[in-house]
Amino acid sequence: MMKIDVLSLFPEMFSVPMHDSILGRAIEDHVFSLDVTNFRDFTTDKHRHVDDYPFGGGAGMLLQAQPIIDAFEHTQETARKDGLPKGRVILMDPAGKPFKQHDAEVLSKDEHLTFICGHYEGYDERIRSIVTDEYSLGDFVLTGGELPAMVMIDAITRLIPGVLGNNQSKVEESFSTGLLEEPQYTRPADFRGMKVPPVLMNGDHQKIALWNQKEALRRTYLRRPDLIDHSKLTSTQKKLFADVRIEEEEKRQDSTDKKNPFTEGS
Repeated sequence: MMKIDVLSLFPEMFSVPMHDSILGRAIEDHVFSLDVTNFRDFTTDKHRHVDDYPFGGGAGMLLQAQPIIDAFEHTQETARKDGLPKGRVILMDPAGKPFKQHDAEVLSKDEHLTFICGHYEGYDERIRSIVTDEYSLGDFVLTGGELPAMVMIDAITRLIPGVLGNNQSKVEESFSTGLLEEPQYTRPADFRGMKVPPVLMNGDHQKIALWNQKEALRRTYLRRPDLIDHSKLTSTQKKLFADVRIEEEEKRQDSTDKKNPFTEGS
């Protein structure tokens, strides 16, 4: 069973998102455990300060090393009693490397993960002495690391065997294959004139599989063409992708011709 520790000033933020729906059931079934520790409980001054002004001046406040490192050592002691290793210690930081699906897949195989959620303007640099990985969700700044940590925990734990009801779904979903998912439909077959593609209802699984691959390539090409460059396409996918590019170029040209009043035949 994977153990996840979180160090945060706001442990109540994790109470509902992490204990509801699929993840909540997985915790109840002991597929993984989640413990959130308030590092304010490890302060040594009577006012329970966790931050202070930076040496050398500068705007804002920095989280002090002492409360976080002491809280971390406490959680490590508990983990050792359970026979668990130190594991990865993940710092949520805008300067960290971008978190990708591949990272989630790698981290999902660990026995023990610890997330450090910052607040205020940043960290005392000495906090990084206990850190193994630094991650960011993107080029933007949030008020704290709690939300990014929850997003990462969701992405990681759903890959643990036994969390999802259908293990195949996590293999076929977006980014796991390097491509976006193809369009999908359910009943009714005709909703307000918007019809399900006939190929999906003819029962020919080979044709459906080809359609799915082609439309996944089309959606990726139109929305995230950068993913195509990093995907290792099979010979079949390369042929399908060539067809997609031709079709989309024809659509683009047709659209341009309709907008141009001087196009022949308009």
